[in-house]
Amino acid sequence: MNVTMLVVGVLIAAIAAVVLMLAYVMGRRHGFLEAERSQEDRIEEARRDAVERSRAVLSGQLSEQLAPWLPDFPVNPADARFIGKPVDFVAFSGAEEGFVQEIVFIEVKKGRSSLSPVERSIREAVVNGRVRWVEYRIE
Repeated sequence: MNVTMLVVGVLIAAIAAVVLMLAYVMGRRHGFLEAERSQEDRIEEARRDAVERSRAVLSGQLSEQLAPWLPDFPVNPADARFIGKPVDFVAFSGAEEGFVQEIVFIEVKKGRSSLSPVERSIREAVVNGRVRWVEYRIE
């Protein structure tokens, strides 16, 4: 009877060890699959986000180029010069008629976009009169 109980105990311990090992292996496999699925979801979301941002940038660039011919553009389109960075346009109001009355810096924004830090600093420099004329001669 003692030997039988010992054999039964060893068998139970062996079965328990096998069950624990299977649970461990299955848990690791499940975790790996879950992590892989999660990573694929993150990659797909990143791709979607990149496409949306790219579309927004392209749409904004197109809007910038078309802005002078849209209603309510603040100056005569013929007086505006596209720069792109750090501001979209510099307009020389009246240049088309032969006499510049004012120089206007124009930043085109679409939707809820806001000025970048550099664009804000340019606006502040203009508003505060920190603008000057330089004639650079090459000899």
